[in-house]
Amino acid sequence: MLLKHAYQIVTMPFAQNRETPISQADLQTDNAAIDRRAIPASASESVWQAADGHTLRRIDWPGAGGEERGSILFLPGRGDFYEKYLETLDGWHRGGWRVTAADWRGQAGSGRLGDDPITGHVEDFSDWVADLDHFWSDWVKSTPGPHVLAAHSMGGHIVMRALVDGVVSPDAVVLSAPMLGMSGPPLPLPVLHGVAKLMTRIGAPTRPAWKWSEKPGEVPARRRDLLTHDDDRYEDELWWREHRPELVMGPGSWGWVERAYASTRVIEAPGAMEKVQVPVFIVSTANDKLVSHKAAVRAAQRLPRGEVLVFGDEARHEILREVDAVRDKALAGIAEFLDRVVPAKQ
Repeated sequence: MLLKHAYQIVTMPFAQNRETPISQADLQTDNAAIDRRAIPASASESVWQAADGHTLRRIDWPGAGGEERGSILFLPGRGDFYEKYLETLDGWHRGGWRVTAADWRGQAGSGRLGDDPITGHVEDFSDWVADLDHFWSDWVKSTPGPHVLAAHSMGGHIVMRALVDGVVSPDAVVLSAPMLGMSGPPLPLPVLHGVAKLMTRIGAPTRPAWKWSEKPGEVPARRRDLLTHDDDRYEDELWWREHRPELVMGPGSWGWVERAYASTRVIEAPGAMEKVQVPVFIVSTANDKLVSHKAAVRAAQRLPRGEVLVFGDEARHEILREVDAVRDKALAGIAEFLDRVVPAKQ
């Protein structure tokens, strides 16, 4: 069933569908403003060492307000960095959660894997799955439960891949605009993958797969139209890129594109998502021009405990960085889901 109405939670418990509108009570959120251009005093930045010695940047908040609610690990998307999500992460912290976020290997403050500092490259998505496996194992041992795994865009893809591969076992999962399929030509996945394979063979796999700008590192003029309606939140990202130049990243490589399609085929394989028993809450928008909204809805239908909160034209790709009216509803939906599937200890 393809949903047509925004702000609905659609649950698919096993073979049955259930629709539940979000009530006004669910829209209660902590709207206390934070400085989105400063690392909160309650958070600490550090590095973590992967199994092969590669260092990954991370940020941690302890729980706030007495009894800890549990712990959330948040992972950003392709070309992203955790500074963009400080507002959301600090909000969860204020709600009593222990919060951690980390960069992916090869982007933001965790180095580069290609031939230049702008293009995003990876040899295989399984490298990121292995990092998550190792990080998750360490993190769970040092944080209180319940343990929630949250991610945006490409981060959502890697989390889903890790669930399908069986290397993580969170108590609940929250995915914002997950890259379970990429926006692009309406061709079969094997055809798209085949074209990407060809492109890695007729040139260096590390070369950019799409044009970024006339000037290396300069943000394309219409990029904001793909991400958010909120000009101030978009400007926050540009501020961080200016003040922390190591965060700047442009297009993905052809190697990244080919490996993304290859990993998508793993996730899309018959029975792959059907074996994931973890409660998964997906926030998606039909207005997404970067990832496939249809793939997100299809995933919620395939997952035994999948749910999806759908937005329309009022939301672009970065739903957690949208205007308040959209963002508050998304956060309320997430809060309702977590209160239901991993309730606070009495």
